[in-house]
Amino acid sequence: IHTSLNQTIAATGRLSSANPNFQNIPIRTEIGREIRKAFCAQNSENVIFSADYSQIELRIMADYSQEPTLIEAFKDGTDIHTRTASQVFSVYEAEVTPEQRRRAKVVNFGIMYGAGPFRMSQELGISIKEAKELIENYFNSYPGIRRYMDKTLETARENGFVQTQLGRKRRMSNLNSSNHNLAKAEERAAINMPIQGTAADLIKIAMIKIHKELKKHNYKSKMILQIHDELLFEGPKQEMESLSKMVVDNMENAMSLSVPLKVDWKIGENWYEAH
Repeated sequence: IHTSLNQTIAATGRLSSANPNFQNIPIRTEIGREIRKAFCAQNSENVIFSADYSQIELRIMADYSQEPTLIEAFKDGTDIHTRTASQVFSVYEAEVTPEQRRRAKVVNFGIMYGAGPFRMSQELGISIKEAKELIENYFNSYPGIRRYMDKTLETARENGFVQTQLGRKRRMSNLNSSNHNLAKAEERAAINMPIQGTAADLIKIAMIKIHKELKKHNYKSKMILQIHDELLFEGPKQEMESLSKMVVDNMENAMSLSVPLKVDWKIGENWYEAH
């Protein structure tokens, strides 16, 4: 079964998958996990290898915002959601509860997508007042992120576009719209596009580098799928040691940021085992 990967559908520059869409095969549900087991190697000699950028958008946001606390956490290899929970709830990292970490994780990702108090309260099942306090605490803990967001919107209004680290632009024509909902949606897109767009550029650079290495060294392994921040390969078991080193090295060095890039990887008989 082959998908079609489209270069020009997603406005952020991500590849999109269609006929069938392989990028939305679920993993969080029991039936989704069973479905992933069906994506298996073509024969018993081969295995599936998955390499996945770890928290790539948060790392890119750390680079854009130059927020010292975030940069330090990534350089130290600290769990970023635990660090955020510690900051936001004013507790030692060792005292962070699983619920506090969960809330911090939702806020970490929600902020990047421009989520406000209403959206955050829905996601977390808390009151709007509590969500407002949580967001305020977040920005007090990471003032660099607030500055990044304000500066991005200011520049977008001035120039009429936002851009990725590598200069790929997205026009922003509705920021000054009289339609409040339209203007707010455009603000969210303006904040998120440089981050998600840079992540999209990053993995494409990595894919090009890896493709050249596969050809240059006559690997039998093939790059078979990209799912946003994850690359899937199929190949002979005996190539996996060499392949894993080559892929991880090219992914982690595809771009230079203020924080290290980290790639998690796994090998399995099928996509479920490899993820």
